[in-house]
Amino acid sequence: MKKMYTSESVGKGHPDKICDQIADAILDECLKQDKYSRVACEVLASNHLIVVGGEITTKAYVDVVKIAWNILKPLGYNENDFTILSNINSQSPDISNLVDNKKNKTVGAGDQGIVYGYATNKTKDYMPLSTVLAHELIKNTTKLIEGGQFKGAKFDMKSQVTIDWETKRPQIDNMLMSIQHDANVNRDAFRKYVVEKIMKPLALKYHLNTNFKTRVNALGDFIIGGPIGDTGLTGRKIVVDNYGSAAHVGGGAFSGKDYTKVDRSGAYFARWIAKNIVAAKLAERCEIELSFAIGEIKPIALRIDTFNTNKVSIEKIYKAVQKTFDMDLATIIKELKLDTPIYQQTATCGHFGRSDLNLPWEKTNKVKNLLKNL
Repeated sequence: MKKMYTSESVGKGHPDKICDQIADAILDECLKQDKYSRVACEVLASNHLIVVGGEITTKAYVDVVKIAWNILKPLGYNENDFTILSNINSQSPDISNLVDNKKNKTVGAGDQGIVYGYATNKTKDYMPLSTVLAHELIKNTTKLIEGGQFKGAKFDMKSQVTIDWETKRPQIDNMLMSIQHDANVNRDAFRKYVVEKIMKPLALKYHLNTNFKTRVNALGDFIIGGPIGDTGLTGRKIVVDNYGSAAHVGGGAFSGKDYTKVDRSGAYFARWIAKNIVAAKLAERCEIELSFAIGEIKPIALRIDTFNTNKVSIEKIYKAVQKTFDMDLATIIKELKLDTPIYQQTATCGHFGRSDLNLPWEKTNKVKNLLKNL
């Protein structure tokens, strides 16, 4: 029986990812001017209408419509394509009073929530192989379009990769891509380019098989894309943003949320813990589960699962984690630099395993302390 793991990714022209990028660009601009900004920004993109909503409390001045166009224009859109509406309110004072304890200089969780962090030693970025490949298909295709090498292709695209881990060496079972294109492209030449110039070179880069099954624009033409072809919403690609089928996914999305929203900051913290455990060779795989309650300054529960790959006892790993990582939310924000404008870059191709970005939660700077605290 085959042991399959599948991951997918979507391009920056995908309607959901357009919404994520706009939301995170607004968040970054708020934090750039006021690091105490409280942002819960949601975006809807449907046909020729884009609506920016949510709750924002900030001292910053943010031109929401201008920021949206800064995302849309590089994708090939112009002012005739969309009407953009802003409908933003302030954060509820009930939530604000729970989150900010100015007297004691503490920060409480902006909501309850369950989050997960995951790491594996199967790739250099400590990510599932299928996730790495799915994101790289998107990244490489995007670069080819931007460089003018992939004629007729557009930025709304999806990828999916399935890896079979049943054999001693992993095998690619299948690769899928759907890529928006101009009306006059040669369908067969387009598909051949994707397989020969994008899929197979990526497989060879990772020393994997090239005899995998392929599907490229399986339904035929993909001419109408973006929000005009399909409605987009912030936070809808939650599995893409995480670890594919390899790990659990928490109940909340990421984009458009400031660091007090533990759906996001908690997931980043959990990834940091899991990655350092695996980097310390305490386990080959690790999943961290954290539970939060609204207003609480620390997680109310911690679970560590190493899938029976741990090299020392789970009890020792728990002890080392609790000694090594300060779980106070204010400290997490400080250590991971979550009050800085670093978020828009995460809105496409995943929030984890990004060796192309200098993300604080991807650092393995706690390995020595973990080993010392065993």
